[in-house]
Amino acid sequence: MQKLKYIFLFLLITKLSLACQCPLTTLNEAELGKYDLIFKGKIISLNLKESANSEAVIEIEELYKGNSYKTFKLLFNEADPCNLELRVGDEWIIYTNYKQMDNGQLDFCSRSRKFFKNIKEDFFMVTTGVSYDEELKYLQTKLGLHKLLKENPNKVENRNQLPSKNQFIITLICSLVGVILFYWVIKKILK
Repeated sequence: MQKLKYIFLFLLITKLSLACQCPLTTLNEAELGKYDLIFKGKIISLNLKESANSEAVIEIEELYKGNSYKTFKLLFNEADPCNLELRVGDEWIIYTNYKQMDNGQLDFCSRSRKFFKNIKEDFFMVTTGVSYDEELKYLQTKLGLHKLLKENPNKVENRNQLPSKNQFIITLICSLVGVILFYWVIKKILK
């Protein structure tokens, strides 16, 4: 019984210690093909929440792949133990996929990486195999620089948001009343 406890404890510690590890990737065209949007930018604001709805607004400096406006919103889960540490003013190379047109989901295991002034602090170099500057040069030569979309002053915000519970109930009741009235009018006409 004692041996079983030690084996269970060993497996638990091993599982916890490997929880935030991602598979190693190489910088090549196949890896770049996994992402809808690749850019370099600075974090200009953070809106941290306890849920998966935390937001980082990034001002894009160089766009390598995809379409985006000058500012782009990244959604992430601040409560996740395997989240990337984001701070206002930090410069990042972001690899993401669109969640909606003007925002994406930040994934811990993407190639996204932070710029470090001191190259010795760049722990991303160990997992990616290249320095920040080497990665920038690769992106600039392989993908080139793309133009940012122009801001539209008539932009409609949040078109893909689900209605609140009250809005949903009101819409459902109005729809049912409309169907009943339509049925009643058709029945009166066909008599």
